[in-house]
Amino acid sequence: MLSSKIQFQKGLGLAEFLRRFGTEAQCREALRQWRWPDGFVCPRCGHDVGHSLRTRPVVQCGRCRKQTSLTANTLFHWSRLRLTQWFLAIYLISQTKTGMSGLELSRHLCVQQNTAWLILHKLMEAMRFREEERQLGPYVEVDDAYLGGRAPGKKVGRGSPNKTPFLVAVGKNDSGLPVHVQLQVVKGFRRAVIATWAKDHLKPDAHVRSDGLSAFRVLESHARVHQRLIVNGDNRMMDTAFFWSSTILGNLKTSLQGVYHQIHGKYVPRFLALFQYRFNRRFDLKELAISAMRLAARSNPLPLRQIRLAESAT
Repeated sequence: MLSSKIQFQKGLGLAEFLRRFGTEAQCREALRQWRWPDGFVCPRCGHDVGHSLRTRPVVQCGRCRKQTSLTANTLFHWSRLRLTQWFLAIYLISQTKTGMSGLELSRHLCVQQNTAWLILHKLMEAMRFREEERQLGPYVEVDDAYLGGRAPGKKVGRGSPNKTPFLVAVGKNDSGLPVHVQLQVVKGFRRAVIATWAKDHLKPDAHVRSDGLSAFRVLESHARVHQRLIVNGDNRMMDTAFFWSSTILGNLKTSLQGVYHQIHGKYVPRFLALFQYRFNRRFDLKELAISAMRLAARSNPLPLRQIRLAESAT
């Protein structure tokens, strides 16, 4: 019943989105409210009255006349794109169930593919920062997983340099239904790595279930209860004991392979963050796009140099 309610949500339709954010003036006003929810405060004199200019996206202090850019120190910092393009991009990325590639996004926005790629990665990086402190409980499934295929001429299996290891953790409620997910790229499945992850992402009262991976033994020190099940390749047991983590992992891989086809290893944390951000807000699909736009308004600037840097795993 809960799954049906989530799946058949109306969400924020394109017509309603354009009605609310179809003009530059509407986007500027929304950005102003998200940046200063308690009212504008001048960074120079502290005055609380400001006036938006019609010609430029700035707010002018009513006392000292200092002009403060609406887009400064946000994800839109120094961007030459109109806010209507940015808002539409965020809407499309957040509302598309299976994700959207940079190439497809560039067609919708009528911009170069490199520009669309940068928009996508800036938003995903902001989502990664937002989600990295999430903690799970009271019941949690934890599993190890990999992304990536075989590299020609290289080692096969789990040790392949073309594979990116990550943890899949699903927080469930008292009814056993998934509430939140946490996807974390790691350097490897070692006890020290798992311990660091558990310290950051498990609530103290968590009841954790994992498979028989040796490194998961350390979870006994970070959870109230740790149930370790040795499945030994038993698919039926795996599908029963780890139903939600297996389901989410399957949905994740289907989405990534169907839309992006191939992802550079250093960018995997961002794509995991996009999936995680959307999943954790799936209960209110209509609010999801607004949440993402508000996130962009309150995020720090992300220059191209920072976006190009490889992510550092735990």
